[in-house]
Amino acid sequence: MTNTARRTLVGALATSPLWMHHAFAQTATTLKISHQFPGGTVAEGDFRDRLCRMFAAEVEKRSKGGLKFEIYPGSSLMKTNAQFSAMRKGALDLALVPLAYAGGEVPEVNIGLMPGLVTSYDQGYGWKNAEVGKELNRILLEKGIVLISWIWQAGGVASRTKAIVHPEDAKGMKVRGGSREMDLMLKAAGAAVVTLPSNEIYAAMQTGAMEAALTSSTSLISFRLEEVSKSLTTGRNGAYWFMFEPLMMSKAVFDKLSKEQQALIMTVGAELEGFARKAAQADDSAVAAVYAKAGAKVVDLNPDIVKKWQAIARANVWKDYADKNANCAKLLALAEKTL
Repeated sequence: MTNTARRTLVGALATSPLWMHHAFAQTATTLKISHQFPGGTVAEGDFRDRLCRMFAAEVEKRSKGGLKFEIYPGSSLMKTNAQFSAMRKGALDLALVPLAYAGGEVPEVNIGLMPGLVTSYDQGYGWKNAEVGKELNRILLEKGIVLISWIWQAGGVASRTKAIVHPEDAKGMKVRGGSREMDLMLKAAGAAVVTLPSNEIYAAMQTGAMEAALTSSTSLISFRLEEVSKSLTTGRNGAYWFMFEPLMMSKAVFDKLSKEQQALIMTVGAELEGFARKAAQADDSAVAAVYAKAGAKVVDLNPDIVKKWQAIARANVWKDYADKNANCAKLLALAEKTL
């Protein structure tokens, strides 16, 4: 083939619709997002599922289809507790998961559900740009995880029997705390702890294997725990239970994207933090109405009660965490600066 003929052929291929479609298909990337919460739509349902769908739609739109997403709610892609490890290995692209669930693998992340350490949304969201947030971000990057959206949630206690308000109320009860550190505080208050992810609470409470559970206001609603509860302690007026539940991405997957795609993902992730905060706070109030309608007794905390729980946590839990390793000690010291 002569040079002229070769140039003619290449030019024809480059301008043909078939070639253009093939080139686009080669550049489009589809990423999977996993989470444990009930599925819905962009407009309705658990706000954590909605946030994933909003994120996916906005990134796809701004990337002009260069980045596409498949969303797997309800632990339909993999088991809840497998998500963090899978992201670290590059076997899962993104997940919205309670960070403290990975505490057995990376002890530092238990700071994401440390009783009494975060007591307001202002304080929790302030971590992102404070020293503690920068240190946590550094550690997670080292472990292969990129923080995309910072999400904090207050929580309360659903109980099959009496309300758990004061520490002494927990004595002798089988209770789910949500993290190793929450469990330590409950043990110090005299409770017997039960360990399982939030999507398994309903069955455990229904059978009586567990009498009470601490979880986020949104999960208290989404998992219909009012159907198996006689009392609720809300987090709407104050809480000692604040969970860091971010949207995260595998660093191995993130690093393969172009700089423009990386910037787009980080930008959209940050933009959705305002939505997450408003939605979480709305659920802190909505949960009380849901449980009252179901006939449950609804109780709120006050600052004095929060301080009682915080005192138990400080004496029994914070030191235990700090003694784990140098990273944990540094994170705790930086977090205490925000109190």
